[in-house]
Amino acid sequence: MNENPPTLQQPVEPRPSIWKELKDAIRGTEADYTQIGLKRAIFLLAVPMILELVMESTFAVVDIYFVGKLGASAVATVGLTETYLYLLYSIGMGLATAVTAIVARRVGEKNLGDAGLSAIQSIFLALLASVPFAIAGIFYSKELLFLMGADEWVVNEGYRYTQWMLGSNAVIMLLFVINAVFRGAGDAAIAMRVLIIANGINILLDPLLIFGWGFIPALGIEGAAIATTIGRSVGVFIQLCILFKSGKHIRVSVEQLYWDAKTVLTVFKTSLGGIGQMIVAMMSWLFLMRILADVGNEAVAGATIAIRIMMFTMMPAWGLSNAAATLVGQNLGAGNPDRAESSVWKIGFYNMIFLVSVSVIYFLFNKQLVNIFTEDASVIAIGAEWLQILSYSLFVYGWWMVATQAFNGSGDTQTPTKINLVFFWLIQIPLCWFLAIQSDWQQSGVFWGVFISETSVGLFTLWLFTRGRWKNKKV
Repeated sequence: MNENPPTLQQPVEPRPSIWKELKDAIRGTEADYTQIGLKRAIFLLAVPMILELVMESTFAVVDIYFVGKLGASAVATVGLTETYLYLLYSIGMGLATAVTAIVARRVGEKNLGDAGLSAIQSIFLALLASVPFAIAGIFYSKELLFLMGADEWVVNEGYRYTQWMLGSNAVIMLLFVINAVFRGAGDAAIAMRVLIIANGINILLDPLLIFGWGFIPALGIEGAAIATTIGRSVGVFIQLCILFKSGKHIRVSVEQLYWDAKTVLTVFKTSLGGIGQMIVAMMSWLFLMRILADVGNEAVAGATIAIRIMMFTMMPAWGLSNAAATLVGQNLGAGNPDRAESSVWKIGFYNMIFLVSVSVIYFLFNKQLVNIFTEDASVIAIGAEWLQILSYSLFVYGWWMVATQAFNGSGDTQTPTKINLVFFWLIQIPLCWFLAIQSDWQQSGVFWGVFISETSVGLFTLWLFTRGRWKNKKV
């Protein structure tokens, strides 16, 4: 006779369906991302982050779709203005990188008070950083376009677009930084919903203000900038309301609305690396656009449309990469570096699969994609050429995105800055200039120079990640 009594089996919890998980990801949950299953954590974070970035890039795609109907010079105005906006983005994204890392680390440590204080100080820094760009845009927009080699129409007519976009840049900065707070805390669904609303307003206002309707005058390219500014301003208002009242993982109070020098210094020092890596990359793009401007307006327009298509189609990859930053930061804060590393390898694999699919689409349907935004045959040919060349490098590019965000999520923003400095300034810019101007490959030289340099930087960054020093970074 068996003297050991039979044990009762514990009931196994049914695994949630994919639809329930998708609903939770979009709605937002209070899950602890340092404790739940890693695949589920990636899914719950990545879905809203992907949708958030799709919404952010939709601003650019919608604007270029309607502006494209005004002609190549109007598209060139957008492209040349964005060379300056990229400098602004570099600061906003650098601050965002820092605040995501810091908030994620504090949330992983269960120190929500300091997480909220860091959020407030980052908002103060964002507002301060926006002031010089606003002054330059409002008073010197024509001069800025002239410096970029703009033609007469762009300088005399397109300057109003530049004036609006740079003059109202504070809303761009705040969108970046406050959504980074939500991402770092794990409230990615909030950031997503904010941009859905902001984009809906922009989509409605763009055709109304550009082409006019009824009593609304046709404002042309200026109307695109006004529509974007209104949409983003509404988004910032919603962000602030949620941040102070209803965040799931982070919430700030009115009592935290003060300047805290120590926290500001921490955010600023951490952001320097993020700002540095973005400035290096964005300045590289500025020089590339200057080279393309020497080739002609069609080259600028084709490259502008191609980069918009790339931004839009690659948003899922960036969303996955941002999820890696949050998981790395929170798990390092929770004292679990092995789980942080495992999340990066899983996300890198998912990114690779997605971008291989995108590469096939770029290779087969490049002309059709560019034709959505313009009917100019020369612009289509140039944009299609870049998409085809990009299709050769996306496999490596996806791993570079994830590895870079892993460094950033750990708070090690200095390493990607140094990497970008070497590969973009010391290799990419001279190589593109030599191929495009000296070798007379024109825009093709720029595109192939970008392919060579960015494939190289991807392989090197991934190798450096495998060495593991980022695990010891203190924030």
